[in-house]
Amino acid sequence: MPPDHHRLALQLRDGTPVSARPLGPADRENLATAYQLLSPDARYQRFWTRTGEVIGDRMLDRLLTVDGDSHAIWAVIDNSREYPGMGAASYWRYPDDPTKAEFSCTVLDRDHGRGIGTLLLALLWLDAYSKGIEEFVGYTMPENQQVIGWMLATGGQGEWDGYKAIFRWNLADVSLLPLTPTAGELAERLAALSSRFLG
Repeated sequence: MPPDHHRLALQLRDGTPVSARPLGPADRENLATAYQLLSPDARYQRFWTRTGEVIGDRMLDRLLTVDGDSHAIWAVIDNSREYPGMGAASYWRYPDDPTKAEFSCTVLDRDHGRGIGTLLLALLWLDAYSKGIEEFVGYTMPENQQVIGWMLATGGQGEWDGYKAIFRWNLADVSLLPLTPTAGELAERLAALSSRFLG
């Protein structure tokens, strides 16, 4: 990844200046702190576990061991705050189908509704597409109506497997995005950031 991709100066929809960058092993302590700042419900909805306030070393290793073309994790950061992290998103390429990747996103409870998830989706969308990934697949619990609503609003095509909701985004065709304000914001982010990833 070229050096100018490593930190992007951006603004949230309310004008708050933020930065976005990939995470790596040096961010281990900060990511563990972010997990502690999530509400118990948010921890369960994101990690599907109720193991308490401490994220395990195995999960931290998995999240922060970046593997070039197969796994990436990005964060949105507000350096004016005592704890600067606002949210993070990651993808893992499927080994049996390299055109697809699992996408997941977490935003701190206090920062919901500020467009951070949509910004992170745009960043990961472009990062993944630049590496030949054409489809994101995301999973959520059926009771997580807030996330299901966001996935639908950003163009995710949903299905139900009897246990979890599964959403898919076609990264190769932005014209499939629905006519929703959230998808409009996503399209604007993709257009504004595309030159940084796709040349």
